[in-house]
Amino acid sequence: MTRPSGVGLIKQKWLYVDSLKSKSFAFPFISSTRQISWPSSPIAVRESKLPLTRNRHRDKTNNSHSDYKDDGTNILLDANENAYGPSLSSDVADKTTNGVDVDLLGLHRYPDPHQEPLKQLLCELRNTHAHTSKTLKPENLFVGVGSDEAIDALLRCFCIPGKDRILTCPPTYGMYSVSAQVNDVALVKIPLLEAPSFSIDLPAVLNALTNEPNIKLVYLCSPGNPTGSLLAKSDVQQILDHPTWNGVVVLDEAYIDFAPDNASLAEWVTEFPNLVVMQTLSKAFGMAGIRLGAAFTSPPIARLLNSLKAPYNISSPTSALASYAVSEKGLAIMRDHRARLLEQRDRLIQELPKIPGVGRLRGGTESNFMLYEMLNSAGEPDNSIALAVYEKLAEGKGVVVRFRGKEHGCLGCLRITVGTDAEVTRFLDSLKTTLAEVRGS
Repeated sequence: MTRPSGVGLIKQKWLYVDSLKSKSFAFPFISSTRQISWPSSPIAVRESKLPLTRNRHRDKTNNSHSDYKDDGTNILLDANENAYGPSLSSDVADKTTNGVDVDLLGLHRYPDPHQEPLKQLLCELRNTHAHTSKTLKPENLFVGVGSDEAIDALLRCFCIPGKDRILTCPPTYGMYSVSAQVNDVALVKIPLLEAPSFSIDLPAVLNALTNEPNIKLVYLCSPGNPTGSLLAKSDVQQILDHPTWNGVVVLDEAYIDFAPDNASLAEWVTEFPNLVVMQTLSKAFGMAGIRLGAAFTSPPIARLLNSLKAPYNISSPTSALASYAVSEKGLAIMRDHRARLLEQRDRLIQELPKIPGVGRLRGGTESNFMLYEMLNSAGEPDNSIALAVYEKLAEGKGVVVRFRGKEHGCLGCLRITVGTDAEVTRFLDSLKTTLAEVRGS
C-alpha cells in the first residue's frame, strides 16, 4: 500500500508526547533524544489557511485576540457565505423541534470549528470526581463525527503505515480492525477470556506489549460490543502503568451510560496522559443520526486530534442538538428513556430462558443489548441455527437482530438490542415461533 502523504509526512516532523509519568512515547521515526514541542495551535502547514468562523479570529498580524462574532450586528463578508440565509421556507425556519432551537437562520454561516460550549457541557457531564479530584476541561476534548472519526484519527496520529501495529481484544467492535486495514496498520489480537466473564487476558496483553515494540495503540471496549461486559478498572490501570511500553490506551465507552453510575473512566485522562476515552451520543442519548462522538484525553493528544480534523467537522444542527441532549433538560429525558430500557432489559433476562431453544446469556448486562445462544435439538449452541433464526426473523417477521456466531467466544450467538415494551413483546413472540420452525419442534 502506498504511504499517504500530508498527515503522514507532517507527523514525522513533530509527533511526540513529551512525558508520560516520567517516560516518553517512543516512535521509531523520532530520535529518542530529540524533544519536539506539541503544537499550541493547528498544524503549522495548515495554520494560515484554517478558516475560523462563528468566532472569527482577526489577522494575527494585528496582535489582537478579540473575535469577530456572528452576533447579529456584524456584517460578515469574509467567507463567501449566502447572506440571504438557508433555502428553507419561513414556516420551517420559525419552528423548533422538541424544544430544541436549531437556529435555522444561522445555517448560512459556517459552524464553530472549536465547539467550546459543547465541550464544556460534555466535561460537566463526566466530572463526577469518582475516580480523581482533578477536573476535565474543554482542552481535554476532541469532538468528531461519531467515535469512528477518533478511531481513525488516532491511527493516523500514532501509527506508521506498513510498520506499526495496534492491539485489540476480540470479540470487539469491528471498526478498530477496519480502520487499521484502511491505514495499512497490522493487528495483534489477544482474545478476551472465555464467556461469560469476557475479561481482559491481562498476562497475555502485558506480555504482547513487552515483546512487540511496534504496538502503538491498545483498543479496549467497555462495556464490550458484543459482550456487554464492563472491563475491570484494575486491568485497565495495569496496562496504563506498563513499565516499558510507550503507547496509548484507547477505551471505548460507547455504552457507558447503561452501566452502573460512575462507571466511566473519562476523568481518568487527567491522571494518565496515555489514555483516550471515547464516548458517543448514539446510544443512551438516542442521537445516532447526528453522528456526534467525543474523545477525552490529555491536552497534547487532544491538540493533535483537533489539528488533524476537518475545519468544520461538526455541523451547526449537530452542535445544537448535542448541546440540548447534554443539558439538564436533555439529561432528564435520557435518564427516563434509560430507565425504561433497563426495565425491558430485565424483562428479556426473565423471559428469554423460557423459550425452547434459547441458551445461555453470554457476557454481561451493562449495555442496551445482550448476547444469547441459540441451541440445536441436542441442546448445543449452533451457528447454523442462530443464522437461520436471524434470517427468518428479518425476512419473515420484520425483526432484525445481529448474528455474532463467527466471533471469538460467541458460538451460536445472537446480539439482541433492548427495545420498547411493544418491540420486546413482538420480538419474544417472533423468536418463539421462529425457533420452533428452525428446530423442527
